[in-house]
Amino acid sequence: MDASPLVPTSWQEALACVQVGPDDFDLSAEVARLRAGDLGVGAVASFVGTVREWVHEEAGSPAPQSQAAGQPVMALEHYPGMTERSIAELIVTARQRFDVRGVRVIHRVGPLALGDQIVLVAVSSAHRGEAFACCAFLMDWLKTRAPFWKKEISAQGARWVAARDSDEAAAARWNEAPAGGAQGSTR
Repeated sequence: MDASPLVPTSWQEALACVQVGPDDFDLSAEVARLRAGDLGVGAVASFVGTVREWVHEEAGSPAPQSQAAGQPVMALEHYPGMTERSIAELIVTARQRFDVRGVRVIHRVGPLALGDQIVLVAVSSAHRGEAFACCAFLMDWLKTRAPFWKKEISAQGARWVAARDSDEAAAARWNEAPAGGAQGSTR
C-alpha cells in the first residue's frame, strides 16, 4: 500500500488532519482540500453530523422546541491537546486498517444551536469501499473514544449526556476484523 503524503503514519503527522474548535466548516472546501493535487483519488466519503431536535427522556417531550431560534441547545467540551492527539491516533489506526489517501476530521466545541454542524469526517481513497469503511470506522470510534463531553440545554435545564449503548455497539463491530485483512476492504 503506497503511503500518500495526505495520510500520516504517526500521530504527530496526523495532527495536521485534525481541527477542534468553535469555528464552523465548509464541506465543499474541506473535500477540495482533501483531493487537491492527488490524481489517485477515485472516491471521497464524508459524514457531517448536525444538531437535531432531541427528546428529554425524563419529560418525554422535545426539549429544544422551547428554545428561541439560534439559542444553544447543546454544548460540547473537550480537553485541549489531549482531544486532538486522541483523534490523531484514531487516524493512524484507520491508516493501518484501510487503503486511504487522505483523511480530515473536524469537530466543533462550545455552544451549538439546532441545525449547526458538529463534526466532519472526510476520507479519500482510490476506491469507494475503502472510503466508506474508513469514514464509518472513524466516526464510530470518534463517538466512543475521543474525549468530548456533551451537555444538552433546554428550557427545563441542562444535563450531561452519557455514552449510548448503540454507539458502543457500533464501535465494537470494528474489533471483529478478519485476521490478516483490513475490515471493510471492498473495492
